[in-house]
Amino acid sequence: MNAPREDILLSTSDFSSLNLNPALLSNLETLGYQSMTPIQAVALPKLLSGVDLIGQAKTGSGKTAAFGLGILNKLAVKRFRIQSLVLCPTRELADQVAKEIRNLARQIHNIKVLTLCGGVPFGPQKGSLEHGAHIVVGTPGRIEDHLRKGTLNLSEVNMFVLDEADRMLDMGFGEVIELITGYLPKKRQTLLFSATFPENIEHLARKVMDDPTRVEIEDNHDASTIKQVLYQIADKSKRTEALVSLLHEYKPTSALVFCNTKVLTEEVAKELRQYGFSALPINGDLVQRDRDNRLVQFVNKSLSVLVATDVAARGLDIDSLDLVVNYHLSRDSEVHTHRVGRTGRAGKAGIACSLYDESEEFKITQLEQVLGETLPRKRVGQFDPAVQPTRPSMVTLQIDGGKKQKVRAGDILGALTSEKTIDGSAIGKISISDLSAFVAVDRSVSKLALEILNEQKIKGRKFRARKI
Repeated sequence: MNAPREDILLSTSDFSSLNLNPALLSNLETLGYQSMTPIQAVALPKLLSGVDLIGQAKTGSGKTAAFGLGILNKLAVKRFRIQSLVLCPTRELADQVAKEIRNLARQIHNIKVLTLCGGVPFGPQKGSLEHGAHIVVGTPGRIEDHLRKGTLNLSEVNMFVLDEADRMLDMGFGEVIELITGYLPKKRQTLLFSATFPENIEHLARKVMDDPTRVEIEDNHDASTIKQVLYQIADKSKRTEALVSLLHEYKPTSALVFCNTKVLTEEVAKELRQYGFSALPINGDLVQRDRDNRLVQFVNKSLSVLVATDVAARGLDIDSLDLVVNYHLSRDSEVHTHRVGRTGRAGKAGIACSLYDESEEFKITQLEQVLGETLPRKRVGQFDPAVQPTRPSMVTLQIDGGKKQKVRAGDILGALTSEKTIDGSAIGKISISDLSAFVAVDRSVSKLALEILNEQKIKGRKFRARKI
């Protein structure tokens, strides 16, 4: 499925141009909403017309007000049934969305918005549902809990919203979202908002949406551009020092370094660790478990540098990659193009650097002929072994329980946030395999998170957790 895409950059326009309930328009004035943000200007006319919609928009763009107004404009207030369901990745975002919808609904009486999230007792939520609601905002795990226990009825929902869908998929909620969708009426309007549009979002959209229209606000830069820079080194023995200087210069959160042999990946990664970098090799000699663990750490941003061969890098699904470095030039120009294409994804510009020495000048000439352009050349910065790299912002924790133990992403998220000592924003990607689960947490709370996971029960039992 390729959703029709509208890349539009519009000036803000007046809300009065929309076919909105007069009470909503009046309330927008009192709230100081004078004109629409770009995402509201392109999304609201479409979603008010009733079509399924994919909106690519970042946090803070005004997307909550866009789908909030769509929900409220469609709502039949006198019909006291759940008519709208909004899924959010974390309790904090769900609370924020519910608060925004309540603010937008201030001049329409008797609208009940209910929040259903993990980390709080189940009983009071069950009681609230028995008293009824118009709109439910919740996290996938807790919504699934209520559906499984028969305490939530979604048979009259006519609008389904997935907010920050990419974050929900990062946290491992893809299967849960599909399960929840099975409880919804087939005839409904579905809205999906996401900051990025990777392949897994497109896959989800195919399953839960009906011929959606896609709207996106253009960035101020050409996000698809990959900047390639060549760095000549005078001494072949100083190649790793040149690599270290590049990593200090660009300070990437995630860097992929390509080597031409398995042995080199091991040697280069070891040298980088000696200089203080968080770096590991990935090559064909690794057992699958070690390969998977290293990829999890890299995607979770708890490992800064992955040193790989071309064969080992096949199949890597990494949306956000700041820097690619060719430690040696590839012998094949097509392989070179494939390498540099790893960066510049997910709406971001990318940088690809290639190290070469004088004896490889002929390779540069061949490469530039294939590319049809002259690549810029720069000098490698001064090497200073005393400079220490920044530590990764995240830490990956492994839990000795996975799909076979029925551990879900929502269970892990709920355990970490139940006491409100860890904010949901400090939790990154959650991935679950058959026998293990991995969760990325902010380094500042990693020690506390590890204690919680080792002390609290998940699925009624304790699992051992450790830092990897």
